[in-house]
Amino acid sequence: MARGTVVIDTNRCKGCELCTTVCPQHVLAMADGYNTRGYRPAYLLDPDGKCTGCTLCAVICPDAVLTVYRLPAAAKASRAPAAIALAA
Repeated sequence: MARGTVVIDTNRCKGCELCTTVCPQHVLAMADGYNTRGYRPAYLLDPDGKCTGCTLCAVICPDAVLTVYRLPAAAKASRAPAAIALAA
């Protein structure tokens, strides 16, 4: 199965929760805290590496705050440290 990861610009997220409803792997959740604009942003909760990089979350996001990375086959085991480093 394909693997991916999602980077979310939490300061731009307005917490509409649309991304969490379309994720077939259920790896997106809403944060308990608030961003700088006063919204509860979405975040990636994927400790088991279930994200497939399908991009459904990015397509439905009205503010384009999600960036999806499809991981190369060699990175499946390591969960792509290069893609995660881009989020920092």
